[in-house]
Amino acid sequence: MTKHHEIIYAAFAQIEMAVADRIEKLKSEIKGLKSLEGRTLYVGDDSKFSSGCRSCLLGTGLTAIRKTNKCNIQCKFCYNYGELDDIMPIGEGMWEIGGTKFYEKDIDLLLSIHKKPTGISYVYLEPFMEIEKYYGVIKKFHDAGIYQHMYTNGLLANEENLKALAEAGLDELRFNLGGTNCNDKVIENIGIARKYFKSVGIETPMTPEFFETFFEKKDRILATGVDFINCAELHLSANNIGNYWGENMYVSRHGYVSPIWSHELTMKFMKTADEEKWPCAVHDCSNNTKFARDLNLAAKEGKWFGASNYGSEFSRVPFEAIIPTLEDETFTFLEEEEMPAGYRVGEILF
Repeated sequence: MTKHHEIIYAAFAQIEMAVADRIEKLKSEIKGLKSLEGRTLYVGDDSKFSSGCRSCLLGTGLTAIRKTNKCNIQCKFCYNYGELDDIMPIGEGMWEIGGTKFYEKDIDLLLSIHKKPTGISYVYLEPFMEIEKYYGVIKKFHDAGIYQHMYTNGLLANEENLKALAEAGLDELRFNLGGTNCNDKVIENIGIARKYFKSVGIETPMTPEFFETFFEKKDRILATGVDFINCAELHLSANNIGNYWGENMYVSRHGYVSPIWSHELTMKFMKTADEEKWPCAVHDCSNNTKFARDLNLAAKEGKWFGASNYGSEFSRVPFEAIIPTLEDETFTFLEEEEMPAGYRVGEILF
């Protein structure tokens, strides 16, 4: 009912304000913190900040191309956790671009009609499961002068297919290093990729496991020559939230649901990177960044003022996700006050 939602949303706001205050205190400790036109935060070498991220936040957005419906591992933070064997294929010989199905031969028609995006990305599970199918499409977009980046967990990469991808025209490769908990083979493959690509990065949801293991292998990872590290704030879906149930969570703008520790770990990670002068850019890909991303994309698409695709990953308000936060006596609100009349226990049954 309306009154119940008023209380729920008030609780969301109280938690979100407290979380924001904690983040502001952590940000104040990072001396070299930089902003990309107010849309995101980073530290480190400006020239190594991902061009794919610039396209996403300043250009015509993140144009996703989907092909592969399989993965060779199952990460607890994956949005498709528990359903990896049931994801429908795109279609034999087909690609999904902008929600439409294309054959490779149709891309010339697409490019002749639509305005070219500033960048595109190859997403949707693990492309190296069938990487040989990607070369022709990548070459077409490369010939059209479009910046391209791809995501991989890196386990199936090798010298041969990395070289072939670069020769086809892929500009940037991103390794989800947290998916394998900083696997040594993947670290080696990052170094191999650095020989062939203009830009090589790490993009991983920031979790305690990744944070701990990264610092155990930090010197070896940085020695690969990696250009950037995107620290994604972990946000949850109905598929993976059970893997983090009981953690203190908050809801960002009634949209993404995230464990409170994720963004805090990113701030600590960036502080160390800044103090130690790592030879790469380290980017805070937070819920705030994703909010800015979706606003930018809507504006570039010519949608109405204030339009955005940012929203909840859940079909109903996941109010129960914040109960552990409310029950945690160590979590401090910025201010507390009595419930107003009509909203107290026994007064709001219907």
